[in-house]
Amino acid sequence: MTESHPNGVDVQQLGATIEAVKADPALANFQFRANTEWQSGAHVQTRIQGFHGVKQEDTSRSTPFLLEGDEPPVLLGANQGANAVELLLAGLTACLSVGIAYNAAARGIEIQEMRLDISGDIDLHGFLGLSDTIRPGCQSIDVTARIKSPAPDSAIAELLEYVQSTSPVMDMVRNPTPVHLTFFPIG
Repeated sequence: MTESHPNGVDVQQLGATIEAVKADPALANFQFRANTEWQSGAHVQTRIQGFHGVKQEDTSRSTPFLLEGDEPPVLLGANQGANAVELLLAGLTACLSVGIAYNAAARGIEIQEMRLDISGDIDLHGFLGLSDTIRPGCQSIDVTARIKSPAPDSAIAELLEYVQSTSPVMDMVRNPTPVHLTFFPIG
């Protein structure tokens, strides 16, 4: 970590990005994508590569990221990867971690260590179709942020409050996001 890159963040570039988006709001429109192929049972493989942002298709990823998804044996899987709920929880803590690091850097707050622990409680009655009143998703999600910093605890608390209000994944989890499922036959 250097003074020009606190928390590993290029604060000058971050500021330039913010100014560019202020000058041309269309630069802020991004579309992220993933392609998931069912393998067998609960096993799926998801490839993530291209996305659209700053008014163009991004081709910086020469090979796709491959995520394995599965269920544990108790849920009829073979543990070939994390299950979908675990992947969502990981996505949430990844987004919060980035938000904390970037916003801390912008505020001049040094982060020496950070770990986010997350848990989500699910009642399978909803997923199994055994209840009309129990949601199939998490009834609650708890995140614990463990942060080592020379900054006062009040500054970290204010930072976390702000990050919660600007995290894209936190927003998607907390607020209804329209999801459209369309069927196309293969072949």
